[in-house]
Amino acid sequence: MKRKFIFLFLISFIVTVKAQFIPPNPNEGILAGGLGVTWINGQPFYSFHLFPEVAFANFGFGLDLKLEYGANGKIRTENFNEFSDYLSIIRYVRYGHKKDPFYARLGGLDYATLGHGSIMYLYNNSLSYDTRKVGLEFDADFGNFGFESVYGSFGEASLAGLRGYARPLQFTEYSDVPVIGIMEVGVSLVSDFNEKAGVVSGSYDSVSAKFTPTVDEETVTIIGLDLGLPLVRSKIFDLDLYFDFAKIIGFGSGAAMGFMADFKGLGLLDIKARLERRFNGDNYIPSYFNSFYEIERFNLNTNTGDVTSKIQRLKAVGSVGNGYYGELLVSLLNTFHVYGSYQRLDNNPQSGILHLSSEIALAGIPYVARAGYDKINIKNESDLFKLDDRSYLYAEFGYKPMAYIIVSMVYHWTFTPIRDADDNVIEYKTQKKVEPRISFVYPIDIGRR
Repeated sequence: MKRKFIFLFLISFIVTVKAQFIPPNPNEGILAGGLGVTWINGQPFYSFHLFPEVAFANFGFGLDLKLEYGANGKIRTENFNEFSDYLSIIRYVRYGHKKDPFYARLGGLDYATLGHGSIMYLYNNSLSYDTRKVGLEFDADFGNFGFESVYGSFGEASLAGLRGYARPLQFTEYSDVPVIGIMEVGVSLVSDFNEKAGVVSGSYDSVSAKFTPTVDEETVTIIGLDLGLPLVRSKIFDLDLYFDFAKIIGFGSGAAMGFMADFKGLGLLDIKARLERRFNGDNYIPSYFNSFYEIERFNLNTNTGDVTSKIQRLKAVGSVGNGYYGELLVSLLNTFHVYGSYQRLDNNPQSGILHLSSEIALAGIPYVARAGYDKINIKNESDLFKLDDRSYLYAEFGYKPMAYIIVSMVYHWTFTPIRDADDNVIEYKTQKKVEPRISFVYPIDIGRR
């Protein structure tokens, strides 16, 4: 019990950043790289890592090149056996940030969300470093109306989502009426066109290493309606009430009602909170496209020939009952950020979904500590931090002996793909990576006089 408490404490306060280190401010950049030895499931590999980032005005981009060599001197080819692997050396190219009037991001999608997240929430297109993908987020807000969009991977038929929204009273004489004047109404459509998205069952030939589907629902499509009502707007406090409805075509439907609160403490203490009550019908899974969807979509046990897939689970699920979802973000002095979210359904003991992350950006501190943790299908509290095929963890702790050098230890609990004879991914297995690393991080100024 004591060890679990210590682990919870560390995960809650260790840093997570969306890039390799703290993302650069506008007109700044970092020239960064590293050398290390990576143990992948007990086997040593010598690694070289290059990950520069640059930000200027509203633009930003980052590269992510990692080469791993085995004890025989040969490069580990799993990182470069698909065309998308070469494209993914460009980690991201972006304009603006999420919630800006105009936002675009091409590359790795860390945690993509549409609307309030009832259909797509915290979707990650690259949970496995060995199958990194290049996707797109593209949003625009024109004031009275706008849209959000996501595409999972340009290297294959993939997940595609679009949410259009409008503030209808802004087109009328009631645009200045408090609360209802800026009411927002949205419509969402998300489909997964991947060839494995609807596979329920099939047969596997171990001799030819080929899988043939026998029951295939094909494309998975979900439509949704949402309503957002801003109850309070002030300099220090915002409060929104919202309602969502979602329907999985050919299956069930569900709804959610909740509120979002934002306390803006003048840069000293900012708190964002959300609490949601979920009303779930039969054959319905809320936030179907979640952080683990790329792993959950389809898996084949090549030893037994058994198939497990998200659509299979959807067909089998009966009445999971209603449930609660909550999230909390705390930001202290605009330098220390802690974020957590959790879901639990009333009648399903394996419905827990946890996401934890935090960020520390203190200048002059010689230590580096960062991590991120996701887990799905949590059974009970003792199952929260048990690392298995439902877990994803990244953690690094290091020390800066001089200004631009970081000596650190990296731990990564992730997934590695298993491929068939045609080089298609048919299964993911857990992978443990431990890497002592020496990194060079040099800040640069761009366009300054």
